[in-house]
Amino acid sequence: MKCIVVIPSRYASTRLPGKPLALIAGKAMIVRVWEQARQARRADRVLVATDDERIKAAVEAAGGEAVLTRADHANGTSRLIEVAKQFDAEAFVNVQGDEPFIDPASIDAAIELLEREKGADIATLYTAITDEEAKNPNAVKLVLDGNSRALYFSRSRIPFDRDGAGAAYYKHIGLYAYRREALLAYEKLPPSPLEEAEKLEQLRYLHSGFAIYAALSSAPNIAIDTPEDLRRAEAFANGRAIASPLALPASFASLASVRLLLTDIDGVLAPSSLIFDEHGENHKQFDVRDGLGIEVLQKLGVIVGVITGRDSKALRKRLEILRIEHTRFGIKDKGEACRALMAELGVAPEETIFVGDDAPDLAAFEACGISCAVADAPEYIRSAAAITLAHNGGNGAIREVVDMLLTARGKLELLSSAKGYLSLVGK
Repeated sequence: MKCIVVIPSRYASTRLPGKPLALIAGKAMIVRVWEQARQARRADRVLVATDDERIKAAVEAAGGEAVLTRADHANGTSRLIEVAKQFDAEAFVNVQGDEPFIDPASIDAAIELLEREKGADIATLYTAITDEEAKNPNAVKLVLDGNSRALYFSRSRIPFDRDGAGAAYYKHIGLYAYRREALLAYEKLPPSPLEEAEKLEQLRYLHSGFAIYAALSSAPNIAIDTPEDLRRAEAFANGRAIASPLALPASFASLASVRLLLTDIDGVLAPSSLIFDEHGENHKQFDVRDGLGIEVLQKLGVIVGVITGRDSKALRKRLEILRIEHTRFGIKDKGEACRALMAELGVAPEETIFVGDDAPDLAAFEACGISCAVADAPEYIRSAAAITLAHNGGNGAIREVVDMLLTARGKLELLSSAKGYLSLVGK
């Protein structure tokens, strides 16, 4: 089946003007999307469809192919149709121009599904999500029949779990492979009430009886809509990843198996500043939100330990209040200390996460399976960590890690709802 991949791209963006040309690790975003798409084995041709000469020039300078389209298109599907009328192919794939790390295998999966299911007019993708993420109206959910045919798409959490038995939730990934006839039919279809209500254009197809099939994908899906998204993409391109509490990348699925959280105090549990009194005693400021998060982890059976190069009465008192028993003070080699604690507790490195902020923590990063750096750590420390947090040390960084661990376990409701919290601590 001859298939052309089309990447619609427009310069104007409400939240991030000039988004296609935004640099990610020195390379324009639209160029990254094109480079990923051209690796798809089932794509006979990859085109960028744009209304801007600057975008066209950037793609062509990178060795890609771009075509100019009208500037009045209401959406990417409309722009795709203009291209389909100019090129001959049995199928066209719409790849979003703001997904610089799109997995080529995902493109192949959609094409192969369309070719395999003779009754499919359109093929798309979906991924499994947590109950918590299903509450987000920006995440489009879908339900399927037993043959992977889409029954409905919605911004609401579907299906409704009436008895609380634990329903499975799936998020739609906005990549479409169209048969030529189905794509060209779109502009002739009347808008449906469902489409108008949900603001989801694929519902126009469902309302008119077209068959949409979906394939499961576990590849990370990073779309760029805001400056914060761009910062995350920059980190990801440099070998790091900034995790979101509500949308963990697939590569961090191992967070669900974490049994031991190790961290430093100065710069992580407390701000990096030091305050001494006239007797030389070190006074520290701590974030109470971190404390509550640690308490919740401990109730779930996650062990929390502290490995620090310092020692003081203030530090020991805070750890006593937090009921953190596994501590090491005045440590020079934190890697060795981590390995000793893991052996003592019978916890494997892949079940251990370490949160640090500076050079003494690098050895701990190497010893533990998952490493996190606080947002205000030096650049070379953030580069060495698997995850860069959005919060500064002493200002909610540990709570952010707690939220990630709870999300991975499907337990974020314990902190995000009154019912969940009361079920944990008792009324």
